[in-house]
Amino acid sequence: MALKVGQSSRRPVVGVTGSGQRFSPSWWCIRLSIWLAGGRARRISTRHQVPREDLNALVISGGDDIHPSLFGGEPNPSQFYDVDRDKLELEYIKFALKHKIPMLGICRGHQLINVVLGGNLHGDIREMRRKTYNRRGLMATKTILVKSDSLLRKIVGKGKLKANSLHFQAVDTVAPTIRCTATDLDQFCQAIELPDAGVIGVQWHPEYLFYLKPHLKLFCWLVESSAEK
Repeated sequence: MALKVGQSSRRPVVGVTGSGQRFSPSWWCIRLSIWLAGGRARRISTRHQVPREDLNALVISGGDDIHPSLFGGEPNPSQFYDVDRDKLELEYIKFALKHKIPMLGICRGHQLINVVLGGNLHGDIREMRRKTYNRRGLMATKTILVKSDSLLRKIVGKGKLKANSLHFQAVDTVAPTIRCTATDLDQFCQAIELPDAGVIGVQWHPEYLFYLKPHLKLFCWLVESSAEK
């Protein structure tokens, strides 16, 4: 159950990693989603420092592509990579896993959690798609199939979701300790989880779909999980 407005002093603190740019729509949408779920967001980036010990939960948000050197790929000379952000988020992910802090990975965050635990990525799936569009979009237009026996299914309450898509990198080999719990129509992994560790990653951007109950429930799960610690 989400906390009521006015109980801000009791709200769990949720760290949100992301870009250090001043204008960050993702940060503001995640902040709102966490507030609606009963938590209080703290921004983390190369420009925004938050002690890891202060966090009750963690969101690793979306953004620029992960540098391919982290998963054995080849960099694209025309692609921008934020290696300082990569380094920062690697440290926070490892800290969260070590201390069993509930964690939600969004898009690149979903991918980076997989990389940290030993998986790898497709560098660019545009030529590999057959049943889903390559066009990026914020609206919920892509079909997601959720496995029936997953934590994700328990949270969202549906076996089929509509979600948005803003990515070209994607999970290829799933890390040994991770379970892929959702796919799209092209069978690309759209969600991962470590249920016993309180970790879920989703390839889409639920923060831009907070007005749809199944997507807001992801933030409710995160806040509720952190309150139980």
